[in-house]
Amino acid sequence: MASKNIDQKKKSNPLLWFLFAIVLPFITVAIIAVIAFTIAGVDVAGWAKQTGSNIPGVSKMIDMDQEQREQHGNEELQEEVANKEDEVKALNRQIADLKSTIDEMEQKMEKLKNKNKTLSEKEKSTSRTDYIQAISSSFTDMDNERAAQILQNMEQPLAITILENLSSDVRGEILEAMAPDTAADITQQFMNRP
Repeated sequence: MASKNIDQKKKSNPLLWFLFAIVLPFITVAIIAVIAFTIAGVDVAGWAKQTGSNIPGVSKMIDMDQEQREQHGNEELQEEVANKEDEVKALNRQIADLKSTIDEMEQKMEKLKNKNKTLSEKEKSTSRTDYIQAISSSFTDMDNERAAQILQNMEQPLAITILENLSSDVRGEILEAMAPDTAADITQQFMNRP
């Protein structure tokens, strides 16, 4: 039995000897070297990938890893592009809505301008008419000769407008008080008015 133990020790000894004498020290030296080169600023991982890509069996594993990263990166980029396209579509819809709102506002503004212009013209017309009627009524109460002198010195279109607003009796008396050529000229223009 003692001889069996010795034989088993001899058989297991070379394997253990190889593991402890060669493999473990090699791994320890490799780890220390990697740490030392990394501290020195050498890209050990990059060098290992580059060197590993030249080895036939290892290169496929490295390429697969790199392809997976690239594929994952492409998927992320495609997802980001899709999100950005959705944002662009939403913004374009928002722009279209805002443009339609602007168009509606411009139409309303144009309608209000037209309405305001119409009201303003009516107010001007009404106020001018009221003003002319007020002036005409003051000529009714005035002395005919005095009224004739004032109308002769006015611009003829305004004088004719005032005379239009007077009764025919008052108008006749004022024209009678005017110089005959002026009265004839005013009467002729008065008759030619639409």
